[in-house]
Parts: sequence; structure tokens; C-alpha cells
Amino acid sequence: QVQLVESGGGLVQPGGSLRLSCAASGSIFNLNYMGWYRQAPGKERELVATITIGGSTNYADSVKGRFTISRDNAKNTVYLQMNSLKPEDTAVYYCNFGLYVSYWSGLSDYWGQGTQVTVSS
Repeated sequence: QVQLVESGGGLVQPGGSLRLSCAASGSIFNLNYMGWYRQAPGKERELVATITIGGSTNYADSVKGRFTISRDNAKNTVYLQMNSLKPEDTAVYYCNFGLYVSYWSGLSDYWGQGTQVTVSS
């Protein structure tokens, strides 16, 4: 069983910063990809940023230059540093891991429970 636990959400003023963390625990043999997605009220879930095992990153155009994704493989943790936050960044943020639970298993996809980020004055 694998669990993803997110932290770091909250209320912040426009222009402020937040750092999200997501740690995976349980039966983990090896990590593959990690990423962050978000879902605003009335909208579909959308990609925010992803990072590969080799460290290659990909960002949504709306967050380029403001958000930075990073990972600590030793801690099975992915981070999302969010700067210059805007009201339109308000959403529930979800982390997403692709990992192997054993040498013989295929790649499995896991999601965190979500953490609320609200940008408002």
C-alpha cells in the first residue's frame, strides 16, 4: 500500500508565496515521474508541473517563471514552490506519483488527497 501525504497549502495574499510538499510512504521499490495538478471550482483538473526521474521538468504556461517543481528521491518527496501567486491560482492542488511497488510490478499511478490553496486579499 502506498500513501501520498500533502502539506503546505493555505491562504495567501496576491504576490505571496507558498511551498507545497508531497511525501510518499509504504511499499515503494522505485519512483518514476512526479507531478502537481490543480482543480479550481467548476473546472477540470489541469496539469501544473511535472518532473521526471532524471530531473526534466515541464510547466503549464500559466505558471512558467513563477512556480518551481523539485524532488528529493531519498525522501520520496516532491515540492512545488509557488511565487508571485495570483487569485487565479486558487484551487485544490494534487500531487501525482508514478512508481513501482516491486521489481516485478508495472508502473502504478497514485494521487494525493489534495491541499487547498487560496490566493485572496
